[in-house]
Amino acid sequence: MSQLPTPTESGFADVNDIRIWYQTYSEGDPLILLHGGFGSVEMFGPNIEVLAQGRRVIGVDLQAHGGTGPLGRPMSFEAMATDVAELITSLGYEKADVMGYSLGGAVAMRVAIDHPEVVDRLVTVSAAYAYNNWHDYNFEGMRAIYADPAGTAESMIGSPMHQGYVAKAPGGEASWAEAVNEFGILIGTDYDWSSEVPDITAPTLVIVGDWDAVRIGAATHLFELLGGGAQDAQWDRSGMGQNHFAVIPNATHYDIVNTTAISEIAIPFLDGYPEAAAPEQ
Repeated sequence: MSQLPTPTESGFADVNDIRIWYQTYSEGDPLILLHGGFGSVEMFGPNIEVLAQGRRVIGVDLQAHGGTGPLGRPMSFEAMATDVAELITSLGYEKADVMGYSLGGAVAMRVAIDHPEVVDRLVTVSAAYAYNNWHDYNFEGMRAIYADPAGTAESMIGSPMHQGYVAKAPGGEASWAEAVNEFGILIGTDYDWSSEVPDITAPTLVIVGDWDAVRIGAATHLFELLGGGAQDAQWDRSGMGQNHFAVIPNATHYDIVNTTAISEIAIPFLDGYPEAAAPEQ
């Protein structure tokens, strides 16, 4: 595992009547980075250093995770999206790029839906826009956590996810069970944003692994809901839309953030693709 860079700034932000933890890396245009379930920003591993080359990466620990920990309020995608939107403005930005993985990808989508004014470009990695996007194995696992969060919390003691949480969260071990309870209620609750995704106005890049926990057909449909692939781009690229789709080969939901493949795909999109010349006739 590569050594993570040292944050240039870290601390709590008072937003949306709660406090959330964030940490930043480097300087430049802002990129909000949102982690997956049972993790924190550190789970992006080597991607942090790559993404921070030329931009200010702002890693946010979501409710019931990392440095933020449980907040004692109902955990919802909408509430976390408002947390992120208010963080962007509290840091002095009108807009920021937002990139999220799994749980964080869903929150990122929700930011773009509910707070379009603060999102410049959006990148989702292995993210679901509806509960039925997940394979049955994952669906059943989330339902099991929802049904028995206390048992889940106990069974995970000693796991890397538990150890990472205890090392960073306010209250450490003492807040672990409550964090799992808050998260368990969220991931056991049905949702479907298929009617709202088409309203996303930010240019969006959808990234998924070829053997992901998110159904590949669902990821493709997310791209289509965004207007992607609606027509041939034509020889002169006049039919090219603003949204894009990438499938990373030989990647699972669990290791897609362990290499820099997502960064290597996302950075040209975040920078704005250079204008491509049409092929000569």
